[in-house]
Amino acid sequence: LHRLLHQPRPIKLSLWDTAGQEKLGGLREGYYIGANAAILMFDVTTRITYKNVPKWYKDLTRICDNIPIVLVGNKVDQKDRKVKARQITFHRKRNLQYFDVSAKSNYQYEKPFLWILRTLTGDPNLYLVEALALQPSEIPMDPNHIATLAQEWNEANNAPLPDEEDEDFK
Repeated sequence: LHRLLHQPRPIKLSLWDTAGQEKLGGLREGYYIGANAAILMFDVTTRITYKNVPKWYKDLTRICDNIPIVLVGNKVDQKDRKVKARQITFHRKRNLQYFDVSAKSNYQYEKPFLWILRTLTGDPNLYLVEALALQPSEIPMDPNHIATLAQEWNEANNAPLPDEEDEDFK
């Protein structure tokens, strides 16, 4: 539970992390009931997690019909990225917001939350008056690596969408 102040009232966030509960099937879906927004997060160093995104999306939207959803690729601080920016097209096909983040370096970690808050409040100018309560960065992000990520995303977002999913993810 995290409280944020928004004029004219505070915003209360309750976050549920269902990671690793795929084997529980329907029990996981109980967390979705009544959700106002969702973050679908996958690991860019493991292809199988991105392959699971369509299933997670289908499960979520079956229960939560029309909520803001953000797709997030985590661990972008790692050099052994297996899911490249050009391969991440699901969000474009479903008109979802996407962010690269790194939990270990705190890189862009606030962005999915800020996007959700702006969407839910209808206030595109909403900003966080204090930083999210994050653990200190374990891995600093190299400015050159950040620039490379930005360039890759710019190129990927301007590339035409493939007709079919990437062969690596079938």
